[in-house]
Formats: sequence, C-alpha cells, structure tokens
Amino acid sequence: MGQASINVTPPHVPADKVSGPWRDAWKAFRKNKTAMLGLCIIVFFVLIALLAPLIAPYGFKEQELVNRLKAPSAGHWFGTDDLGRDMFTRIMYGARISLWVGFFAVIGSIIAGTFLGILAGFYGKWMDMLISRLFDILLAFPSILLAIAIVAILGPSLQNALYAIAIVNIPTYGRLVRAKVLSLKSEEYITAARAIGMTNTRILLTHILPNSLTPIIVQGTLGIATAIIEAAALGFLGLGAQPPDPEWGKMLSDSRQFIQKAPWTVVFPGLSIMLTVLGFNLMGDGLRDVLDPRMKN
Repeated sequence: MGQASINVTPPHVPADKVSGPWRDAWKAFRKNKTAMLGLCIIVFFVLIALLAPLIAPYGFKEQELVNRLKAPSAGHWFGTDDLGRDMFTRIMYGARISLWVGFFAVIGSIIAGTFLGILAGFYGKWMDMLISRLFDILLAFPSILLAIAIVAILGPSLQNALYAIAIVNIPTYGRLVRAKVLSLKSEEYITAARAIGMTNTRILLTHILPNSLTPIIVQGTLGIATAIIEAAALGFLGLGAQPPDPEWGKMLSDSRQFIQKAPWTVVFPGLSIMLTVLGFNLMGDGLRDVLDPRMKN
C-alpha cells in the first residue's frame, strides 16, 4: 500500500511580506510621522535643486536695477534683492550649493573618519594612541573657529569651505567608529574568523565595516544638517561661496543691512536654511529610532 505524498513546497509569500533587516527598518521608518515629514522636506529641496535650471523664472545672475528691493509680487514671488535679482530663483540655486556642500563634506568626513577609526579601534596600541590624540587636538577647537582658520589659510572659496567642514567633522565619525570597532572585535564570530585563518583585511571588510554602518548612517544624516549650518556661517562671513553664487549664508550677509527696509531678503534665505536643517534632523532622529537597538522596546 503506497504512502500518500506530502507537499513540502513552501507557500508563496507576497513580495511586500518578505522580512529583512532593511525592509523592516523601512516599515518602521514609515510609521514615524515626524521622520517622514523630514524625508518629504529633504526630497522637496532636492527636487528644487535638481530642477532649478528648468523651473527658475530668471537667471540667478540676472540683474534689474530698476526693480531693486521690490516686495514679493506675481512677477517676483520672493521679491528682489539690492541688485534687482529674483530672490525665488536665487533660493532655488542656493539649494544646489547648500545640499552639495552638506552631502560631500559629510561623505569626506565619513570616509576619513571611518578609515582612521577602524585603524585605531582594530589595531590599537601606538596607532590608537596616535589617532586618538589627533582627534583630541581637532576637538580642542570650536568647529566653526577651526573651519574659519582652515579657510583663511587655503583662501575664501566654496571648495575650500567644503574641505574645512569635512576636516573639522572627521573626529566625530572617527571616535564613533573606533568605539564600535572596540566592541565588535571582541565578539565570538571575530574570534572564529581569526581561528580559521581569515586575514585582518578580510575581517575588516566582511565583518567589522558592515556592522559599523548603522551609527555612521544615523550620524551622517544628522551631520549633513550641521554641515549646511557651517557652510552658511562661512558664507555669512564671506569665507564660503563668492559672488555671484547664490549661497544662502552669503545671501543673508548681503541682505542684513536691508532687514528693515526689505525683510524678505533675509526671511526667505533664513527659512530655507531652517527648513533644510529641520528636515535632516527629523529624518536623522527617525533613523536613530529605527536603527539603534537601544531605542527599541
């Protein structure tokens, strides 16, 4: 008498029901309303920056002296500045500069800080002492003052401001990665990897670095907001973007003498900085809640 066959084929699971660490993190992130608000703000400014050449009603260098310091109207939604340039156009192009500096300054800081942090945490001894003292020296100066000093040495320009912002933020990511590596290298799977003859380079690339990404992602998102503020501060002091580039901090600096006569020249660049920084802070807090195990119940 034959036995009945048993169907062992696993049931079909819909694609949206498949579980995974990043998919679960995205699901949890979407439930955080403030984090989604931050993401929407960031997407809005990114789209404005990308589409500025297509939707800007004027050129950001275009001057109409007869229309200088005009109040917001149908022809100039955000009014005009002291040279008759359209503020709405310059705000859109300014988003390009601020986001570009924020993203690439943080990327540079993450690359250098992660490299130094891994070396210090994994190899220890004299290398850890040397790199840690370097971080301590950089952290001994207020970040904006150190950035001003670096730009003063290199010369005022947007590119040098980017370098300065990246340099002053290296210790933030370096110390974060160092602490993570110190906790990871004592784990049992690292000991097992050493026991089977895995090289240090392979251990770093396949085990240490991937498991250090979570705090880097969270801090990097929050760091973009800090970099945008620092770029605006350098621009306000005349050490960042140079005329006629429409950087938000530089726009604030150029308009501060007209704050009573033409307040819109100050309000709109200030609001743009505030909203962009708020967006990254909200999204960073949401990512921390989702990715940091200590924040989970």
